Amino acid sequence: MTLWVLTVGGLAALIAVDFLIGRKPHEVSVKEAGIWTAVWVALACLFGLGLLLFAGGAPAGEFFAGFVTEKSLSVDNLFVFVLIMAKFAVPPRYQQRVLLVGVLIALVLRAVFIAAGAAILTSFSWVFYLFGAFLIWTAWKLVMEARAEAEDEEYEENKLLQAVERRFGVADRYHGTKLWIRQNGKRVMTPMLVVMLAIGTTDILFALDSIPAIFGLTQDPYIVFTANAFALMGLRQLYFLIGGLLKKLVHLSYGLSVILGFIGVKLVLHALHESGVHVPEISIPVSLGVICAVLAVTTITSLLATRKQTAAKEVRELDEDAPRDSVGV
Repeated sequence: MTLWVLTVGGLAALIAVDFLIGRKPHEVSVKEAGIWTAVWVALACLFGLGLLLFAGGAPAGEFFAGFVTEKSLSVDNLFVFVLIMAKFAVPPRYQQRVLLVGVLIALVLRAVFIAAGAAILTSFSWVFYLFGAFLIWTAWKLVMEARAEAEDEEYEENKLLQAVERRFGVADRYHGTKLWIRQNGKRVMTPMLVVMLAIGTTDILFALDSIPAIFGLTQDPYIVFTANAFALMGLRQLYFLIGGLLKKLVHLSYGLSVILGFIGVKLVLHALHESGVHVPEISIPVSLGVICAVLAVTTITSLLATRKQTAAKEVRELDEDAPRDSVGV
């Protein structure tokens, strides 16, 4: 309990510092986003080294594998965040505040998911089969969605958000960073609060695959929570840092599907081993190596494919602009 209290208190202090430094609404530059992204990654690495010193190599390895997995899966969230920001027309100077509060809501909801998942796994070991099958199915679904290549994707408000809007009402415009105002004698939400709730509640959908995935790497609730916390808290800065690069990661869904499928198989093997079946188990170092290798290959192939598409587009534009031969015409 003391460790949990100190950890949550430390995270709260870091979040408070982050909030105070960026409390004045402003557009986040690439330089600022890069510095804070590096800070959160460095803090995660220091935490992992602390686990290595005080708890040993196994917990540290589980944390790093979980952190890298959650970080890679959270990049997929950014695509939806872009859609949400466009849907609600969030002014650039308010986007960092929206993301900070939205991510905090997501972290609280994930903590509930983690507690429930840990309790279920402790009581019912057969749930490993369920988690493994779900991750393999999710991996297949990601591949199908990537092949479909839906281009005109738009964000649709979830049922919970729609119910909240009907209950409290929403102002017709932004009022700075205010969350509530009085309009026609009635207290209503501002679009700022609505978009914060949209980001926080939408993350529940991503938690459905990310939480089982990290439980496939470790069953320690403390490591699961801290890996999620460090991955999510750096997500806001990552949004501004690679927002323009998201469209270039054309193979990201394939890479994530491989990772989820791999962890799903790992979970099934672990469940069989727990049931007394003599099957090989995948170690944490192997898991971490596979995850990092898949992400590296996915990034490289994505950038190469994007460069090829850009070159082909430029050639087509040159051909269209070139003067036509008079005889040919």
